[in-house]
Amino acid sequence: MRICKLDGKTIKDRETLHGILADLLGFPEWYGRNLDALHDSLTDIQEEIWIQIQNENDLTLNLGNYAAAFLKVLAASAKENKNIHYMIESN
Repeated sequence: MRICKLDGKTIKDRETLHGILADLLGFPEWYGRNLDALHDSLTDIQEEIWIQIQNENDLTLNLGNYAAAFLKVLAASAKENKNIHYMIESN
């Protein structure tokens, strides 16, 4: 089991979000860096992973509606792939 921490304070734009996710989760170089590619990559993961989201308010401030869309993709991916778990830590 791996635990990956995602801090909303450090994510200023979509590119940063996808770059951090690619690094944390070990996505291949050809990862598409968009929400569709994220869903595909998350549902392919074969090991148990916990994604801890810290400072959700900052994430929302920095990304606006994209933050909500990201969280929806995360929830859908976790529902489809039982190896994916996530938690949002309260600020």
